[in-house]
This record gives sequence, structure tokens and C-alpha cells, in this order.
Amino acid sequence: MGFGAVFLLAFAGGLAGLYSLRAGLVTPEGVVERMRRLKIGVVAMAISAWGTVLTGTWVVYPWYRATGKTSPKSVLLADPATEGWHEFGMEWKEHIAWLSPILATVVAFIVLYYGTNLIRHDRVRRTAITLFVLAFGFAAVAGTLGALITKVAPVH
Repeated sequence: MGFGAVFLLAFAGGLAGLYSLRAGLVTPEGVVERMRRLKIGVVAMAISAWGTVLTGTWVVYPWYRATGKTSPKSVLLADPATEGWHEFGMEWKEHIAWLSPILATVVAFIVLYYGTNLIRHDRVRRTAITLFVLAFGFAAVAGTLGALITKVAPVH
């Protein structure tokens, strides 16, 4: 839960920072000041995305996959009406979740690599924004699927 909160805050700040990083909007001194915050924000988002996926994969996920008739996976697969939650929802969630930290790391690399020069490279800045939004979108899909699956078959 903590990683998710940091992820949301870092996304909001990072997106605003990337969007407003345009030559007509910022003075040279303002670029330097904004870049400090932007670097912290995108690195925080990448770290929190990795933290979320790693703890989900190696802490929470084993409980879902536990053997036994009462495990969440077994409960879903036992009922044809809920089998799709595992067959599509969980399988898709397991894989799409990994795209979020990968893309967030790419954005962090772009921001750290270009630094204040990012303001002069509009195409790179727009690409970073797109990747940043995709990272958030993939995390949102994975989180939504996880919440819905947990509602149908709670992890104890």
C-alpha cells in the first residue's frame, strides 16, 4: 500500500513536471529548479513501481497460488463462473504489472540522461510523457484486476 501511495504521488508530480518543461513556460533558472524535483519524482516512481511489483510477486502472489482447496486460485478455478478471473484476469495481471516498473525506469533514465537539456528536445520529452502515462496505465490495469480478483477470491 505504501509503494502505491508513493507511486501515485510521484506520477502526478512527474507528469506535471514533464508537461510544464517547455521553453516558453520556464526561465533558465526555473529549469534547473524544476529538474531537481522532476528527477526526484521520476526516480521515486520507478523505485516505488519496482517495490510494488516485487512485493506483489514474491510476498502476496505465493498466497494466491498456495496449494489446497481453499486457496484463492483454487476457489476461482473450482467455479466455471469465476474461472475466467484466473484464466484471463490473473494471468494478464501477472504479466502486465511488470511493464510498469520497466517503463518508469526508462523515463527516469531519460530524465537523468538529458537533465536540463530535456527542455530543448521536445520529441524526447513527449516520448517520456507517453511512457510515463503508459507506466501508470499498466499499473492501474494490474491494480484494478488485482482488486477485483481479491474481491472474488480474497487472499487470507
